[in-house]
Amino acid sequence: MAYFLHNQDFMAFPADDYEAFFEAILFSAFGKNVPILKFQPLGGGCINNAVLLETKEGNFFLKWNDSQDETFFQAEAQGLELLADADTILIPQVLAYGKIDQKSYLLLENLNNTFRKDSFSKILGEQVALLHQQTHPKYGLHFDNFIGSLVQKNDFYDNWIDFFIEKRLRPQIGLAFYKGMIDRKWVEKAEKLYEKLPQLLPQEKSALLHGDLWSGNVVSNKEGEPALIDPAVYYGNREIELAFTYLFGGFEKSFYQAYQATYPLLAGFEERKALYQLYPLLVHANLFGKSYLNKAEEIIKSYL
Repeated sequence: MAYFLHNQDFMAFPADDYEAFFEAILFSAFGKNVPILKFQPLGGGCINNAVLLETKEGNFFLKWNDSQDETFFQAEAQGLELLADADTILIPQVLAYGKIDQKSYLLLENLNNTFRKDSFSKILGEQVALLHQQTHPKYGLHFDNFIGSLVQKNDFYDNWIDFFIEKRLRPQIGLAFYKGMIDRKWVEKAEKLYEKLPQLLPQEKSALLHGDLWSGNVVSNKEGEPALIDPAVYYGNREIELAFTYLFGGFEKSFYQAYQATYPLLAGFEERKALYQLYPLLVHANLFGKSYLNKAEEIIKSYL
């Protein structure tokens, strides 16, 4: 999911009003006035407003939201910093986050994102594999965050399968049921699947996951090297991350080859891949509509 968009409300306001808002954010971040030379609204998503700010101090990427509280971008900032601390793949630097004029915002280093070197996908595969070698004794995270606009609970669990059921599948299926998109029989099929998961999924040590790894959340720096944005981080089984990459177009073959060469997956991943795609499909259903539920139901039936 890509999460930056300028919406119609943004374009309806006078430029001077937004320039004052942007300059207030820059002052908060740098402790001095940073005049804006130019700002350019950016598109590509459905949740936040986004803009490129050009100043004499450099260019910055800003996104903000009128409907989310400060914890929304605070969680994203923490996730970006956690990924950056792993020091395996480029992550834009977090410069500031907070709330001004009832608008929550996140200010980031701007990455060029204009071209990709020939070895881009190979490098990305190697670096994601290295990221996944960052581990934790448990599955989860010490703070909750968001996937899209949905809360993602990350309480620590000793067992991956329990975490996958209780913190990933069951909340999304419960939300879909609450919204009237699925019926009780649908939920009962999912419950039967939960009972089978210990026989279907192997245990593996936890891995630090980006959490929302699809092509829209991969960008590049001015050297054409890969970088990641918009995380929904936690420590989980790395197979769920790889399974997600196959949805919505997938990554280039060289990405998967490089990943396998760096950190080979356990045998049988292809047979388990669809199980792990349940979570992003359910998230998309709850965010964007029930059309995604057809594929999710097919997956559940195939394993029963």
